[in-house]
Amino acid sequence: MTARKLSPAAGGAVVAPRPRGRPRKTADELADGNRRRELVAAAGRLFRQQGFDATSTRDIAAATGMRSGSPFYHFDSKQALLGAVMAEGMAAAIARQEQALREAGCDLIVLLKKEHEMPNPRRLLAILVRNHFDVLLGPGSDFIPVMLYEWRSLTDAQRADLARLQRDYEAPWVPVLAALQRAGQLRGDVKLARLMIFGALNWSVQWYDPAQGASLADLADAALALFVAPDAA
Repeated sequence: MTARKLSPAAGGAVVAPRPRGRPRKTADELADGNRRRELVAAAGRLFRQQGFDATSTRDIAAATGMRSGSPFYHFDSKQALLGAVMAEGMAAAIARQEQALREAGCDLIVLLKKEHEMPNPRRLLAILVRNHFDVLLGPGSDFIPVMLYEWRSLTDAQRADLARLQRDYEAPWVPVLAALQRAGQLRGDVKLARLMIFGALNWSVQWYDPAQGASLADLADAALALFVAPDAA
C-alpha cells in the first residue's frame, strides 16, 4: 500500500498521492478510439472491394453507422484515411511477425545482429513465410490489396512512411536469407532473392482460393521447397 503524505501547506492534512504512469482514458476517449478503428476497418474493406476513387466518405460513414461528416472528425481527408489503412495494417503486420518470432524462441534484436550465427535458418524462414501468408490472406488483410493497387493515390510523405514500415517488416528476413546463402541452401544474391520471394508470396493475393483445398500451411511448405534447399540429413 502506498503511504500518504502530510502537506505542510494544508496544515498537515492528508493528501492522496498522484497516480503514476499515464492517466486512464475517459469513456469518450475510448469511444473515439473505437470509432476510429471502425472507420479504418470499413475503409480498408471498401477500398479493397470498390477501389479508392469509387469509394466516398459517405460510403465509409454508412458502413460504420455514422453520419456522413463523421469521418472528418478523425481524418482530414479520404486520402488521410487511405494512408491510415496502409500504415496501421503494416504496423499490425510488424507486431504479428515479431510475435511469431518470439513464440519460436527467437530474439529479434539478436537476429538482426550481423555477427549472429543461426543454427537453423531454414526453420526461421519457414516461420516468416507462414506468418506472411497469414498477413496476406488471413483476417485483417484488406490493407494488402489496397497497398498493391492504391499506392499511386498516396502523397510523397505517406509513401515515405510506408516505405519505412516495409523496411522494418522485411528487416528480419535479410539475416535469415544471408545465413541460408552461407549454408549453401540459397543461391544467388540475397537482395534479389528477397525481392523475388516477396513478389511470389504477395501474388498469392490474386489467385489463392481456400475452396480449392490448399491451406496456408500447405502454401508455406510449397513456397519453402521452391526457395531453399532442404537441411542436410
